[in-house]
Amino acid sequence: MQPNSIFQSAALMLLLIAIQPHYAVAVPSIVSDYKVGDRLPSQPAPKSPYKTLKDWDALMPKGWDPTKDFQKIDLSKMKDSDPRAMEALQHLREAWNNAPVEQSMNGAHIRIPGFIVPLEEAHHQISEFLLVPYFGGCIHVPPPPSNQIIHVFPVKPLKNMASMDAVWISGVLEVSPSDTNMGSAGYRMKAEIVERYKN
Repeated sequence: MQPNSIFQSAALMLLLIAIQPHYAVAVPSIVSDYKVGDRLPSQPAPKSPYKTLKDWDALMPKGWDPTKDFQKIDLSKMKDSDPRAMEALQHLREAWNNAPVEQSMNGAHIRIPGFIVPLEEAHHQISEFLLVPYFGGCIHVPPPPSNQIIHVFPVKPLKNMASMDAVWISGVLEVSPSDTNMGSAGYRMKAEIVERYKN
């Protein structure tokens, strides 16, 4: 991921926190070596049938920029209660929830690192989760755009893993939008392999 990626923009993150502040306090603190916004470097796997994605940008159509409608708006000159600011932020959140996916990724056999956001958990086993590209997404900060979220169904429930654990997932990616209580996902995967992240 390039350092100037639109999804690393502190201004955009703060704008989304302003419109959905409950994400910042929805769960207890998570103890981790990662900081909010940290991403995982991607390294090819030796002898893997899955293509390791270089970064999460591969899941976005080229040239897509959800901020283009907001570049002429200076929110720093508006008060928090300004209806124009709230309208702009709501429009931005809607754009991210309906972010376009990269259709060429449908059916791709991929391997990608990210952080777990549990959706279904029983008996200390996670049977369904969202994979997000940076630490804190959907938990400490609002969800990323839907084209940066994968709805994951592991073949076997995950044991000894928790929210915001860093993992590699491997499987066939599908373009399949879904809405969950933690965020909207543009992709889905039945993960054949879920393993703790190692660089």
